[in-house]
Amino acid sequence: MNIKYLNRKVEKQCTDLKEAKKLFGGNEKMAISLFSRINAIEQAPILKDIIFLPNFRFHSLRGKLDGMFSIDVKTKKDKWRLILRPLDDDEEIFDPCNIDEIADTVTIVEIREVSPHYE
Repeated sequence: MNIKYLNRKVEKQCTDLKEAKKLFGGNEKMAISLFSRINAIEQAPILKDIIFLPNFRFHSLRGKLDGMFSIDVKTKKDKWRLILRPLDDDEEIFDPCNIDEIADTVTIVEIREVSPHYE
């Protein structure tokens, strides 16, 4: 899959070890786990392949993040999550974003942020 990033800051957090460790307060294991998640997304042909990985805990978000989805950076016990949004072939958002209908065709995702849950 092709990954787009919301901005340069998010891209650096997801691709630069120093920036990732800084984000996680020096926790190198969390940074490596984030890189593993990014690599898995890049290697997956379609979004459905990510959805079915149980350790990722792919789930939809509600409220102001409606139409976006989250995966755990490491485990459910950790507070960190990766927020993403599927994009169509023209790199536009799906409206409405019915994941059950589009998961077989999505080959581009936008990483919106890496953030602690509930903050």
